[in-house]
Amino acid sequence: MPKVTIDKDKCIGCGACEAICSDIFKMEDDKAVVTKEEVDDPKCAKEAADLCPVDAIIIE
Repeated sequence: MPKVTIDKDKCIGCGACEAICSDIFKMEDDKAVVTKEEVDDPKCAKEAADLCPVDAIIIE
């Protein structure tokens, strides 16, 4: 099962990940956070990672 994390130092708080995949990401204190680290279907998280302007989303 893939694990999703966010590099808080890279995150600029643009909100794109939450807009694309609100099941996994939400905004807190002007930064994105992961609401569930392990995901069954990483398709949504992968799309958010691909569109993150600073490559802050990590999928392992």
